Amino acid sequence: MLSLLIRLFIKEYHTLSSPTQEPIPSQIRQTCGILCGSLGIALNILLFAGKFLAGSLSHSIAITADAFNNLSDAGSSLVTLIGFKMASQKPDSAHPFGHGRIEYLSGLLVSIAILFMAFELIRSSVDKILHPQPAEYSLLTLVILAASIGVKLYMYAYNKAMGKKIGSTAMHATAADSLSDAVATTAVFFSTLIEHFIGLQTDGYCGILVGLFIFYTGCQAAKETVTPLLGQAPSPEFIQKVEALVLSDEEIRGIHDIVVHDYGPDRIMLSLHAEVAADGNILLLHNKIDAIEHRLREELYCEAVIHMDPIITNDQQTNELKQYLRQLLDTSYPEVDFHDFRMVKDSSSAHLMFDLVIPFGYSSSSEEITAYLKKEIRQMDASFSVIIQVDRISLPLS
Repeated sequence: MLSLLIRLFIKEYHTLSSPTQEPIPSQIRQTCGILCGSLGIALNILLFAGKFLAGSLSHSIAITADAFNNLSDAGSSLVTLIGFKMASQKPDSAHPFGHGRIEYLSGLLVSIAILFMAFELIRSSVDKILHPQPAEYSLLTLVILAASIGVKLYMYAYNKAMGKKIGSTAMHATAADSLSDAVATTAVFFSTLIEHFIGLQTDGYCGILVGLFIFYTGCQAAKETVTPLLGQAPSPEFIQKVEALVLSDEEIRGIHDIVVHDYGPDRIMLSLHAEVAADGNILLLHNKIDAIEHRLREELYCEAVIHMDPIITNDQQTNELKQYLRQLLDTSYPEVDFHDFRMVKDSSSAHLMFDLVIPFGYSSSSEEITAYLKKEIRQMDASFSVIIQVDRISLPLS
């Protein structure tokens, strides 16, 4: 059904099945979100009507509660739809980087709805254990419940697939909600059969187990939407692409201090420092930096700002000291890197200055590492004044 709607409303629907990893155009992305949200509203309303009828016929509180859960899911789909619509608004003076993070907020609201539903299900299940009530068996009730499970699994599948394709945390949260509903309805289905054929009233106990599962999926969905709001580290794959693109120019000797800000899907701001020869042609290097910024915008879809760091490349003493520092780190702290290595001389002494890049969670403290390096360098030449700036990175250690 969703594939048919996409073919009807999206002329460039073939881009969604493209094997490339290029971002989906924002207009197509918005349309996909609206179509998925609209389909979710329609299906959840149909499920509510069917389960409400089944609950009324069987006098089952569990089925009736499940029906109203589907009605709340229709509200969640509406939140997702509105989130996609609002996130597509153009930047303005108050929000110069756009409104893309609204999509993350809509996903968070869906996650909260999942957690609330889990709490209500656990509470009602405990009440059923304390005050058991027999339900009436009906073949129509089982057919409606089985159909509901199938529909929810279908909703899980298309939300999961589309969320992965267009990179939507809101749709991933909706997919988790649909899977939770399928599990909950399955529990109601089997508890109805057990109660009819065996006589055991297991509805309440099954409800508690299902409620705990739904609570877990809600926490996972909330984590997925909160993380980009708090500011997460860029993926190693993205950093590798940036490094490969920038270093493809032979004039760039190295890069560091990469900072990535995520303002919503396809709204990435990037800044980095590019090392260039200090004796190079400044105008030529500036033009190359501009060209690299343009390539980052065109190929990786991010707004980039690059700061040029001039480095000494033809001073023998500086190069030897730099190589000595590299050996010290490779021997004692192989995961630690450095950049901005420079030597500034005055009439009485020489100042060695560089930045250390230490991963978060590294086994050795920054104080231990800097003390070791200063000691080793001064043993080589006591006249050196060593100034070390510590940077932190959160990328996985290679």
